Amino acid sequence: MQKVTGIGGVFFRAKAPQALSEWYERNLGVDITARTWVQQSGQTVFAPFSADTDYFGRPEQQWMLCFRVDDLEAMAAQLEGNGIAVIHKEDWDSEVGIFARIYDPEGNPIELWQPSAQSAVLGG
Repeated sequence: MQKVTGIGGVFFRAKAPQALSEWYERNLGVDITARTWVQQSGQTVFAPFSADTDYFGRPEQQWMLCFRVDDLEAMAAQLEGNGIAVIHKEDWDSEVGIFARIYDPEGNPIELWQPSAQSAVLGG
C-alpha cells in the first residue's frame, strides 16, 4: 500500500494573509518567504477530534495548528515579551509532553508542544 510521507503544506484562509504571514515569522520563526518552511524532523500527530470538542476554543473552529518547540518555557517568555498571551493548563499536559496555547491575530488557536523524552516511544 502506498502511504503519504508527511505533511506537505497547511493552507487556510486569512483576512490579511501578508500581515498574518509576517506575524508567524516574527513571533514563531516560521519563515515562509520562499513559500516553503524547512522544519526539523520529528513527530507529527494527525488526530481527528470529536465534533463537539471544546479543546480548540470556538465551536466553529475546525482545525488547530500544533507546533513542536524545544523549550516551551523560553518560547512562552519570548511570546509574552511580544505582548502575546500564553495559556497553559496543567490538564493539557500528559506523558507525551507539555502544552500551551496562543492565538494568532485572526483568532486561530495555535498549540505549542514540547514533546517528552518518552513521546517518540509512545507514538511508536
